[in-house]
Amino acid sequence: MFVIASEETYEDGQIIYDEGNHGDWIYEIIEGTVLITKKSGSRYITVTRLQSGDIFGEVSYLADIPRVNRAQASGKVVVGVIDRTYLDKELNKLSGDFRRILKTTALRLKEMTRFAASSLTKE
Repeated sequence: MFVIASEETYEDGQIIYDEGNHGDWIYEIIEGTVLITKKSGSRYITVTRLQSGDIFGEVSYLADIPRVNRAQASGKVVVGVIDRTYLDKELNKLSGDFRRILKTTALRLKEMTRFAASSLTKE
């Protein structure tokens, strides 16, 4: 179970974070649906729909990079912001090699998402 530092509420259509923004908070959905989208050309492609219990925002945290997608509320959404001190403590328990594997996986996911979104706009 994650340690939640705070809760935030978003209304339908509100942006939780936008692609390219800095921020390394990880969120857990307490209530509602969050759309994860990726900008491709002039439009946003829905990558996934997340529900209560799902987490998001982990790629930026693990890879220490700007946000690679947009998170947007679909209906009313309540999210818990996972405590950064808790995350850092847990991550630092891992070996340097394993942290490197996690970062590499996060960066690969970033590239796969970018490629998939750009492929969809070509159809």
